[in-house]
Order: sequence, then C-alpha cells, then structure tokens
Amino acid sequence: MAIARDVTADQLAPLVEALIAAGWETLEIAMNADEAPELIQAALQLSRGRLMIGAGTVLTPHQLQTARAAGATFVVMPVLVHDVVRACVHDRIPVFPGALTPQEVWNAWQAGATMVKIFPANMVGPKYFKELRGPFDEVELMACGGVTVKNVTAYLNNGANAVAVGSGVFRKEWLAKKNYRQITRTLRAYWGASRSPLKRG
Repeated sequence: MAIARDVTADQLAPLVEALIAAGWETLEIAMNADEAPELIQAALQLSRGRLMIGAGTVLTPHQLQTARAAGATFVVMPVLVHDVVRACVHDRIPVFPGALTPQEVWNAWQAGATMVKIFPANMVGPKYFKELRGPFDEVELMACGGVTVKNVTAYLNNGANAVAVGSGVFRKEWLAKKNYRQITRTLRAYWGASRSPLKRG
C-alpha cells in the first residue's frame, strides 16, 4: 500500500501512473489535509479502476463520512477508533486500524479490522512480527513506518501480510524536482522485493 501525504493535485496524475506502471494496486490518501477529499476524487478518476483508492488518518466519524462521500473504498488509521471501525464493519468497508502492543493488536482484530496496521513498525522491527505470529496466527498484519527496500522482505518473511510505504517513495525532494522516474524506479524496487520473499520459518 502506498501512502500519499502532502501531495498536491498537480503531482497526483504522474504519481498514479507511476504506481500503476510499477505494479502497485492500492493508494491511501491521508485525510489530515484540507484538499484530501478532492485528491481522492481525482485519484479515482485518474486511476480508472486500476488502483484501489482509500483514505488514511481517519480519526473521526466525520472524516469517515467525508472520505466515503469522496469515494474512498478502504479506510486506514494510526490507532483503533471504535466508532470508525464499527461503521466500516457495518457497511462492509475494508478497515485497517493501527496498533503496536499485543493487546492493541488483539483489540483491533476483535473490533473487526480487515488487517491490523503495526505502526510505527520501525520501532519494533521485522522480528516483532514473528513473535506476534505465535499467539496471533490468524490475525492479518501490515507493517507501516520505516519499511524500506532493504527490509521489506524481512517483514514479509517474519509474518507481515502486507506493507505500507509513504515517504520512502514520495520523497519531498523528488516531488519538488518532479523526479517521477526515480519514484517509479523505487516503487518497482519495493514491488520486486515484496514479490520474492524468502521462505518463512
């Protein structure tokens, strides 16, 4: 999952094309920006069904309503917000609440999470996922925060079902210089690493 934060409308079209060219399937647009609803609508139009477009940093029911009105097809948050998760479960919208400790992971899963986002993953590292797999073998886990091309395979090998990346690919300096070729190369590198993990165990 790619996370677009602090991305402007004029940058969106080349970023959507970069994601598609690199083989990515999902794009999360953070809701803590005034123009987020418009960016979600634009991304849906630009992707023409080639990407799943969701809303991130959804912390209130109002933000959820705004995201849904804009067309978001999944919802992500850094913590467990019961009202938001409950509404998503009721309406059968994929929802990814954040957690870190084992208790938080279990609470999020019991609340109805489609997948639990371990955030910030770089604070615990890939081996933490292997430890979580002991008691939580059926819980879907996503690593978010500090996932790089060099460690993405390690996260997957140790039990992460998915990863999310943001500033590692949508770097401010690359965006400022409109270096979309480098962004595409980096996206492809992530995708390639995630497609060929070593055998877990």
